[in-house]
Amino acid sequence: MSYDAQQVSRELLFPYLGHQGVILTGVVGKLEFSVEIAGAGAAGSAPKWGPLMRACGMAETLSAGVSAVYAFVSAAQEAASIYFNRDGVRQVLLGARGSCSLELSPQGIPRFRFTFTGLLGTVSDTALPATTLTGFVKPAIVNKANTTWSLHGVSLIGIAMSFDFANQVEPRLLVGYEAIVIVDRMMTGSVTFEADTVAVKDWLAVARSATTGALAITHGLTAGNIVSFAAPAVQLGLPNEGESQKIVNTVMPMMFQPVTGNDEFTITVT
Repeated sequence: MSYDAQQVSRELLFPYLGHQGVILTGVVGKLEFSVEIAGAGAAGSAPKWGPLMRACGMAETLSAGVSAVYAFVSAAQEAASIYFNRDGVRQVLLGARGSCSLELSPQGIPRFRFTFTGLLGTVSDTALPATTLTGFVKPAIVNKANTTWSLHGVSLIGIAMSFDFANQVEPRLLVGYEAIVIVDRMMTGSVTFEADTVAVKDWLAVARSATTGALAITHGLTAGNIVSFAAPAVQLGLPNEGESQKIVNTVMPMMFQPVTGNDEFTITVT
């Protein structure tokens, strides 16, 4: 938990030198944390991280017994009240909105990383609440058995994949109106995969032509704990070479573009 504020100086004129102090204004709170990527336990139910996605500019659509889908919206975005208790000191973020990033690395636990900004509520001494873990599902490790990656029609031997919603979150503190708002979104990412021949895919040509293509990731095998990520129009930047365990790999930046609007990236839980 951290705080941010503007420091306004009165800039008075005196016949002597010295610091005049400042007035703190527009104080907001910021909180960063990560959450394991796992399902809801039952298809059609919202996962426990669902409210966090809704406060990051996504809408939730539940289909009973089938799926929970999260897709971007550009208006009427929801906000969250977040209560953070550290050692008996409770801090409150009101009307919080934020951004999300995620990383998938083989043999690791996949995690969302959230960054929220909120109007600062009352800080108070409050006993730690009881821990309730009902509904939280054990995540599956990212590996060959549990995870598949496809980019521009090619199934990848994946080494690393990361995404960043890149929401621009701004405190809008005016007369008669105070809120935390998401004013822009420029989703990007990066993918690292084992290098292959031009016959499989000419990645340099793809980048130079600014061609867009689909991204599809499915993680998990058991109903109720399957999380899928999809993007219909991913543009790739220039490829660079690296190595992993002395085997050449390809590293490419990704830019997620909408097709008809608000459809550049979706998360589906089944």
